[in-house]
Amino acid sequence: MEIVIKYYKVDRSRIGFIKFIFEAHEGLAVVTTLDSKDGHIQLGISPDCLVETDQVMKDLKKDIEIHDA
Repeated sequence: MEIVIKYYKVDRSRIGFIKFIFEAHEGLAVVTTLDSKDGHIQLGISPDCLVETDQVMKDLKKDIEIHDA
């Protein structure tokens, strides 16, 4: 199965919250912490879930500083 990988830089104190949100949306994306000090994370996304994942990230950006990396 093909996976789309997207990279983000977030406030490191919010990594756990972001992981929790995606765990609650079971099967939407897998969040992996690449560097906890710098807040680098990656999302492993099924191509079928790209639109929904982008919407969740858009909603999170309203309250959390998130940058594409």
